[in-house]
Amino acid sequence: MLNIIKEKLEFDEELKKKIEFICNFCNTTPTIINGNIRKIDKTNITYIEPHRIIIKKTTFLAFNYSNTLYIDNLSNKIELKDLENFIKQLN
Repeated sequence: MLNIIKEKLEFDEELKKKIEFICNFCNTTPTIINGNIRKIDKTNITYIEPHRIIIKKTTFLAFNYSNTLYIDNLSNKIELKDLENFIKQLN
């Protein structure tokens, strides 16, 4: 039987402050959900679940210490510096 170990992953405070600052500038509030690390016991298989940031019904995925955000899945990405323009387009 597979035993999956789930560990909470803390959101990087610097990245969190940047996202909240951009959202405050755009008059919106982000919902931040911490990611997880999932390990299969007695194997070397590990999956890092990204943090989820929900802004105006759009889900962004983020990894700690990265300035890249992913829109809904890992195939669509934007840089953190472009987040403000993207949020303004969501209106």
